[in-house]
Amino acid sequence: MRVDVLLPNDIDDPAAPSGGNVYDRRVLTGLSRLGWTVREHAVAGDWPAGDPGAVAAVVDTLPDGALVLVDGLIGSAVPDVLVPAAARLRLVVLVHMPLETDAERAVLAAARAVITTSAWTRSRLAGPDRVRVARPGVDPAPLAAPSPAGDRLLCVGAVSRHKGHDLLLAAVDGLPVRLVCVGSLTRDPDFVAGLPRTARFTGPLTGADLDAAYAAADLLVLPSRAETYGMVVTEALARGVPVLAAEVGGVPEALGDGPTPGLLVPPEDAAALRAALRRWLDDAGLRERLRAAALRRRATLTGWDGTAAIVSEVLAA
Repeated sequence: MRVDVLLPNDIDDPAAPSGGNVYDRRVLTGLSRLGWTVREHAVAGDWPAGDPGAVAAVVDTLPDGALVLVDGLIGSAVPDVLVPAAARLRLVVLVHMPLETDAERAVLAAARAVITTSAWTRSRLAGPDRVRVARPGVDPAPLAAPSPAGDRLLCVGAVSRHKGHDLLLAAVDGLPVRLVCVGSLTRDPDFVAGLPRTARFTGPLTGADLDAAYAAADLLVLPSRAETYGMVVTEALARGVPVLAAEVGGVPEALGDGPTPGLLVPPEDAAALRAALRRWLDDAGLRERLRAAALRRRATLTGWDGTAAIVSEVLAA
């Protein structure tokens, strides 16, 4: 079994880690373990504003009947290339973040199948009966040891308006907390330049350094303005770390059913975020209840092998 995969060219760039890149890499590794021959085609461009010619140069080399998995960042940008190609290729599109544009709709309509990373994303797309959900997996991790005060806050994500760091920094101003922000500082430099330095900004971290950041956290804070799932949510829960997040997109899905292992606040609301942080800091009983719920959710999390198996089923079909 062989699949050709069209990917953004920064998939393995340690300076620009993203949930989409991690997802793609882990799924492709899993497909190889399942016996697939995976041929990667990294396409240059600042996707989704990339170069259609670069995609066409790859597509033109593929034989008729080839099975092609396309990252949605690329697929949504080049309908003039992929829609005609779908007549001779078996096209599957993996949608991380739905753009809900005419270009995206045209490509998804031409595809044999569509994969999304959350049920929330699936609900946003036309023709959901053609869409299969393959949620991100998470690696097992040791439990983080909570501090008595619960004042160690962690935010993981590229420092950008999309991730809501401005809201978070406004919310923590004057509170007795130690905030660490992990993520790229180059995605939105003008936004970064305007932020107060009331937190420690580490830049992007991976591997053992990222593990250490989670291990030293009492609470993950995710004030995003939009999230399709929120892989950092399950990464925190895998360590028994509760979550305070804006109630957007697939975040409630990542938190799971049953007792919620965290607090949800309205998006774009720094005051609500601050009030939730005060509750967390002032109520030791609340912190214990949320940690207990995080441990219950931890026991239900699934690994990347399961994600790859779902993608494999879609491709095989």
